[in-house]
Amino acid sequence: MLVQINLKFLRKKKNLTQESMAEALGISRSKLAGYELNINPPIETLVKISDYLGVSLDILVKEDLSSYTEYKLREMLETDQFLRGRKLRILATTVDEHGRELIEVVSQRAKASYLAGFSDPEYIAELPRFSLPFLPMDKKHRVFQVDGDSMLPIPDGAWIVCEYMDDWTAIKDGERYVIVTEQDGVTFKIAYNRIPTERKLLLCSANPIYVPFEVEAEQIREVWKYRLAMS
Repeated sequence: MLVQINLKFLRKKKNLTQESMAEALGISRSKLAGYELNINPPIETLVKISDYLGVSLDILVKEDLSSYTEYKLREMLETDQFLRGRKLRILATTVDEHGRELIEVVSQRAKASYLAGFSDPEYIAELPRFSLPFLPMDKKHRVFQVDGDSMLPIPDGAWIVCEYMDDWTAIKDGERYVIVTEQDGVTFKIAYNRIPTERKLLLCSANPIYVPFEVEAEQIREVWKYRLAMS
């Protein structure tokens, strides 16, 4: 593990003292000093360090950041923050008269224009919308209509409720997602997350007659996690 090297390197890069960083993490300065020398932090502390320094756990423990050029370091950290949703990512949405977010409906017909209008508040405001009181109010949801038979037993024409995902590194292998990409538009698939290592998603169909394919992270515009289907 390269935590010790990266922890000290990033702390100094951000002009932080051990005292100030230890206070922000809720640990003693001596513990932080030990982590910078030869002690591996417990996982809960690693998570705090990752969040505080703005870098993913994967990079924190696997990459020797001190060996990178300034350009490569900036490129890696900026890409990492973008994939985790820490860069500004605008999501257009609608609300009711009480300010509560509504669920917009994207039909098969609307999919053709969704890629061009997904970030346009005027376009989103024109979509049909409703509310489902049993869904978590602290999450953003949208309904998409399934197109084709690639995700059987969810049939062609079914409506699926999906939850917006800001952090693309949290996509879980083998789970179903709506992926909006520059090349393929709105796609409902089973995803396998290769973003941390290859900056790609492998997308598979439930119907084996369809061939799996990869999408580059740079092509992704939105990710929605499947929650439930409505006939």
